[in-house]
Amino acid sequence: MKRVTLLLAAILSGAFFLSGCQSTPAGGATNSSRSQLLLISSADVNEGAATAYKKELTKARASNALNTNASYTRRVNNVSKRLIAQVGVFRPDALKWNWEVNVLNSNEVNAYCMPGGKIAVYTGIISKLNLTDDELAAVIGHEIAHALREHSREQISQQIATEQTISLVGALAGFGSTSQSLAGQASQLVIGLPFSRKMETEADVMGMELMARAGYNPEAAINVWKKMAKLGSGSSPEFLSTHPSDSSRIANLQAQLPKVMPLYQATKTKGKTAAVTRKKKK
Repeated sequence: MKRVTLLLAAILSGAFFLSGCQSTPAGGATNSSRSQLLLISSADVNEGAATAYKKELTKARASNALNTNASYTRRVNNVSKRLIAQVGVFRPDALKWNWEVNVLNSNEVNAYCMPGGKIAVYTGIISKLNLTDDELAAVIGHEIAHALREHSREQISQQIATEQTISLVGALAGFGSTSQSLAGQASQLVIGLPFSRKMETEADVMGMELMARAGYNPEAAINVWKKMAKLGSGSSPEFLSTHPSDSSRIANLQAQLPKVMPLYQATKTKGKTAAVTRKKKK
């Protein structure tokens, strides 16, 4: 009986994984597209992320650490707004997400964008890296890219796949009716699961394209990781625990520059033309 059950599990497992493989949306100028294993719905992950984000904001508010630095908050909101306006190139539906942007007063060198567009930037990453607006755009663009490509959903799906392989027959029987528990699981895992190197590389490239389209110099992305690597040479900051900064990462960004620099230059030219037109009208 045990061997029959294992055979059935193997057969169902094949169907399970095949049904969960999906192609990513548009890849933009950098052609950032691939196949992903997505076994949990976007709705469940976004619900879980919203719950986790709310808890984080509640804690920050209770400790008087939410949006208390007016200068940083204004900068983060302005940069985020310009980047969010460009997300449609990768997925048009993201333009309709319920985006939220907040700044947390903390010495941590960290930032994130949860599924569904829940952005948080720690003051520590701005002050310790002395970020320019272009460099800030690189950081936020990178985090937005994680959300656009649903990396948290993919990571949770991979964990679910591992658990389902262990007890597949019983789990599959009720898999479609456990959205509430899945959302609960997502709220616990959405912050804790580290992204893979492949996901980090993908977010680097997509983030650099987003910032270029938003009119920020994509070369600043390379500067950020050079600063991050230098900062991490002493004591590794929280941001580097899941964001490895090494020579290969910087080299990859440099290799992608020729694809995104024309986007940046076109945006700058368009901006100058618009400024001249406004001046003439006056």
